Amino acid sequence: MLIETQNTPDSDVINFFPEEKVMRAGSAEFVDAKSLRKSPLAEAIFDLGGIKSVFLTSDMISVTKESNASWDDLKPQILAEIMDFFATGEQAVVESTAERSNEEIIKEITSLINARIRSAIKQDGGDIEFKAFENGVVYVELQGNCKGCPYALVTLKEGVEKILKTYIPEVKSVEKYA
Repeated sequence: MLIETQNTPDSDVINFFPEEKVMRAGSAEFVDAKSLRKSPLAEAIFDLGGIKSVFLTSDMISVTKESNASWDDLKPQILAEIMDFFATGEQAVVESTAERSNEEIIKEITSLINARIRSAIKQDGGDIEFKAFENGVVYVELQGNCKGCPYALVTLKEGVEKILKTYIPEVKSVEKYA
């Protein structure tokens, strides 16, 4: 199995892109023992030690290591765990039918912004900051070069909104924070 990797602006985060779908829909973040019970994949990665969080989307596994851990040691082990996991045929996340809390959705939104969106916006000399989530609307503030850019609305609607709506079903739109 081929697994592509992508470094991020944060040296403690690497994104892994396996050939197979990681999740059917949505995304999930795992940062503690309680949340790990919902994901055998995240649990296997955490068991390696030196892991701070694991964020899953339909096509990506984003791993944040502890600052004192080394990617030279962890990266090959994580790749092996991902390959072994997909060989089992298990689901990466044990699906829950219960409705998610607003707090869980906000956590997912901020994780997705940090893992997938922020790095792209930083490449253009800007940044993005999550401000609020109300009634299906995500409010963000664009900063730096993106703040006054004439294409800011395009970035929000065709970039940020499209990504968030793809991975988080509760998101209906993304608006500029006023």
